[in-house]
Amino acid sequence: MSDPVAAITEAEARGETAALFADIRAVYGVSVVNLVWRHLATIPGALPHVWGALRPMYVDGTIARDAAVLRAGLDVPAAPAVPGFVLAAAGLDDAAMAGVRAVMAAYDRTNAMALLALSAARARLAGQGGPAWVPDGVPPAPEAAIALPPLLDLAAMAPATADLVRALNRMGSDRADPVLASMWRNLAHWPAFLSIAWGTLAPLHADGRLPRAVATGLALAATQAATLSRVPDAPALDPGLVAQVDAALALFTGDAIARMLVVTRVLRTAIG
Repeated sequence: MSDPVAAITEAEARGETAALFADIRAVYGVSVVNLVWRHLATIPGALPHVWGALRPMYVDGTIARDAAVLRAGLDVPAAPAVPGFVLAAAGLDDAAMAGVRAVMAAYDRTNAMALLALSAARARLAGQGGPAWVPDGVPPAPEAAIALPPLLDLAAMAPATADLVRALNRMGSDRADPVLASMWRNLAHWPAFLSIAWGTLAPLHADGRLPRAVATGLALAATQAATLSRVPDAPALDPGLVAQVDAALALFTGDAIARMLVVTRVLRTAIG
């Protein structure tokens, strides 16, 4: 599997990295480790530092509660509903749509949380943020686990499907070559759905509503993240790596995660 940025695959992970990946999967309740965490694993000490700082707020439910507020506050552009007969005519039966919905539910869950948490981590790296975090009551019950299909490499896709994935990945971004979001590689198992997704998103991107919604989501997440802070006993990070870790986080929080949070919510609403 080829990743769009340097990353440790889950199959390659060993020792502490493998243990941290397993913990991330368990805490998120999703069967894959998001690219941002696998990218951080390539920087010495970055994954244990960032995950160690944020994990208590995930386990406590703080991040999930704030993520629910973020989702509710998003100004998501409306798209026409996709009727069931359109999905059926495209060959997307109930089993296929169950797989599609599971993928989007997983990323909807993890992206909102990651945008807030990693934005807070960036603030702490810059010496900002509030006082030390204090656990907030009884941790919530874990969410139901979501199993996802394997990530498909672009080279393993039919050429037209790979082109479609690249086109979809530009939706909502103002960057010439944005980081390839993993969700599209999961959804590439259903090329017919990718075609429907393109028809849904392309008008919103062309008239600027999608990029504006992403910018609004980024601003809202930054405001919320300012109230979060790192726990005091997170593993230490080499001061010489602070700028590198911040750049790695910025690569995702500045575009990919916010973009996919909005895109996913548009698509989930459209297909019902």
